[in-house]
Amino acid sequence: MSNYLTTDQLRDLTVHDQEGEKVGSIGQVFVDDTSQRPDWVTVPTGLFGTKETFVPLAGAQVRGLELHVPFTKDVIKDAPRVDADEHLATEQERHLYAHYGLTDPASAESVTGRSAVPDDGTAQSRAAGADGEHELVRSEERLHVGTEERVAGTARLKKVVVTENVTTTIPVTHEEVRVVREPVREGEVAAPGIGEAEATVTLHEERPVVGKEKVAVERVRLETAEVTEEEQVNDTVRKERIAYEGVAADAESRRDLP
Repeated sequence: MSNYLTTDQLRDLTVHDQEGEKVGSIGQVFVDDTSQRPDWVTVPTGLFGTKETFVPLAGAQVRGLELHVPFTKDVIKDAPRVDADEHLATEQERHLYAHYGLTDPASAESVTGRSAVPDDGTAQSRAAGADGEHELVRSEERLHVGTEERVAGTARLKKVVVTENVTTTIPVTHEEVRVVREPVREGEVAAPGIGEAEATVTLHEERPVVGKEKVAVERVRLETAEVTEEEQVNDTVRKERIAYEGVAADAESRRDLP
């Protein structure tokens, strides 16, 4: 970065890759032991943020509360695993520079390292060879909880054909024969002679006729909705306690420091 930010300003930022995708919040800030300028930050990655990955600040740009680095998210996640809780050694830093394709600014003979800076802004460790006889560094684990997306299941629509009985009622008509007798009207002439004869009537009736047609009745589709739920995560963290022990001429005292 051309304009160096303080460690407190960096901790308020979130790291985004070169495509603008969020990688995660800044965990630790590592400063050069000589210049005291920040040049590495760590970002929690992996399942539930259990891994801290080192990201160089070279070429990074600040946009609002976002720190954009010139690397992809996959490159950041695949960075070499470095267990450096308080101090980043020169050899570890060289491996990281090689992974990111950057030139190591330190010379081969340089013993300058990188130290993590705590929230109060004071150095937690010293460079190699520094005087540390009269101090101890107290460390503690902090729980980083994140989320990752995974496939929870699939849903699909399937159209099948089922057969069901349909009963309906329709009126139908038919003709019936009845015999009607009525007297001959006066003056009506009878047919000549007496003999056999017959009269025929054609009867009609209606029968139900069934036809079928295909009609569209409904459109069905699948939609997804994002639902947010609260899920509790439990884990254990370890803390170091420093006990003070004083030896007097006539007694020995011991007490725990906060």
